Amino acid sequence: MAAKFVSERNLKFLLYEVFNADALTGYDYYQEHNRKAFDMVIKEAIKFSKNLLYPVFTEMDRKPPELADGKVKVHPSVKTILKEFGKGGWITGRMPYELDGDQLPHLIANACEFIFAAANYSASVYPGLSAGATHLIESFGSRELFDTYAPSMLSGKWQGTMALTEPEAGSSLADITTTAEPTGHGYYMIRGQKIFISAGDHDGVENVVHLMLGKIKDAPPGVKGISLFVVPKYRLDENGRMISNDVVTSGLFHKLGYRGCPIVQLAIGDKNNCRGWLVGEPHNGLRYMFQMMNEARIGVGIGAVGIATAAYYASLDYAKTRRQGRSIANKDPALPQIPIIEHADVKRMLLFQKAVVEGALSLIMQCSKYVDMTIALPDGEKEKYQLLLGILTPVAKNYPSEMGIESVSRGLQCFGGSGYCDDYMIEQYYRDARIHPIHEGTTGIQGMDLLGRKVVAQNGRAFMFFTEEIRNTTAIAEKFSELRPFARQMDESLTTLENVTRHLMQVFMEKGVEYYLSDATLYLELFGITAVAWQWLLQGIAARKALENDSDKAEQTFYRGKFIALRYFFGYELPKMRGLAERLLNSDGLTVEMTTELFND
Repeated sequence: MAAKFVSERNLKFLLYEVFNADALTGYDYYQEHNRKAFDMVIKEAIKFSKNLLYPVFTEMDRKPPELADGKVKVHPSVKTILKEFGKGGWITGRMPYELDGDQLPHLIANACEFIFAAANYSASVYPGLSAGATHLIESFGSRELFDTYAPSMLSGKWQGTMALTEPEAGSSLADITTTAEPTGHGYYMIRGQKIFISAGDHDGVENVVHLMLGKIKDAPPGVKGISLFVVPKYRLDENGRMISNDVVTSGLFHKLGYRGCPIVQLAIGDKNNCRGWLVGEPHNGLRYMFQMMNEARIGVGIGAVGIATAAYYASLDYAKTRRQGRSIANKDPALPQIPIIEHADVKRMLLFQKAVVEGALSLIMQCSKYVDMTIALPDGEKEKYQLLLGILTPVAKNYPSEMGIESVSRGLQCFGGSGYCDDYMIEQYYRDARIHPIHEGTTGIQGMDLLGRKVVAQNGRAFMFFTEEIRNTTAIAEKFSELRPFARQMDESLTTLENVTRHLMQVFMEKGVEYYLSDATLYLELFGITAVAWQWLLQGIAARKALENDSDKAEQTFYRGKFIALRYFFGYELPKMRGLAERLLNSDGLTVEMTTELFND
């Protein structure tokens, strides 16, 4: 088994040569940091993952959580992992100094999350959820709420979750039925059910703190009536002792992959004794939760590309060592068999993986840089980056999720029949990867978010900023003769995206929203290919500059590999836009006009 699951060299290339992470230290908010500190954090994250996460990756899958006597038992390493995450400051990394955080740039913090996910995705979810829940309380809750719950979540003693989904209200949050009855004593009585709650209960922690959506009695109907509550499994009594808060695990879901983290069903308030504490103002819960959901959507993209990256290195290692067949140009049976990496079709599959995972990771880092700009810049200069982050969030969630599955599938194919067996990790990567197009809003929801909200926001300003960013990149690429053809291909592809977008706006005006959004998923795919091609052009510029200045043989090989991957993406993946554009420019509304009875039994 290959022990390599990430490339430190590639991470540093993206952080410093593409996104200039050390320049962030020029802003007041990040001025206490420097590149040496960033390098140390990345190195420690890899070491931490190799020592603690990666060794139990397979074991956590083969010994999944169990529900016994109303308690969820997880792999014993979970308790140690959470404790070490807390002790090492990994949960508080991006939090501000005044809250005992390290105030790390998101570029660096997300690079660490990527490393953790590549080493062991299931294990990485536990601390990630606690960090997101704590940030939500920090942003919108009272100081009292923060002081009551945050320290224990940030230390790894308690688990944080987001509790949204209900049995009859999946993505349709307007239909949630969890209720909150005011008491006049500073808390509400909560009653309802929640399902598919990641890390919603387990014995690796002393308590579980749910950030839960519910509706206060007589609240406005639909999403305008949703509030957000802190609902712990155990609450503190008047003497500071933990007592049951009437939150019971009523079911444990058994999953295809991602088995190391429990997904539970909760029964809340069946004994009319569940207390919840309001976060922020009443009826603003969905707006608050969207902060955590949007962060989680970037997190899903990070997890997806982490898994796909680990699968790429596993298949690359296998292809280098597995011998089979001979050169197609010389099949003399007297010759020794060759490593399968020497076969052109295997190279194609490996190139596909490299192009997808390194392009998708670059997109994640691009979004992380935008987050840092929204934090570091003065208020009057943030809007552009907020809009860019908004329009790219569904893309950064979706492209790694959908294409990550395709990438892992190519990796499994490199193993042949062995890849379909559990003798190798690749089959687990394939199962683990499948959750991501579902997590935190399905692919269809991301498509409708992109086309229905983000593209049209503020009369298309976000879309305008996005196209400007790409054209700024192509202008730079035009200065290099070797990159000029790709710059022009990028310009043509961007024009295609603009033409399709204008056409769909016309469809909306002529036929209405249902026709407009009927193929939003295909539009999201088109947008994603464009965005990742842009990222490859950015990497190509950085590699081209480095090739001119670095004579080290190993470095030259690294940069030439980047350039070949760029050529692959532009030669094999970018042309897929033509078929998507052809379909999107057709306004026949096939899926709208298809009726239920025509799906013959």
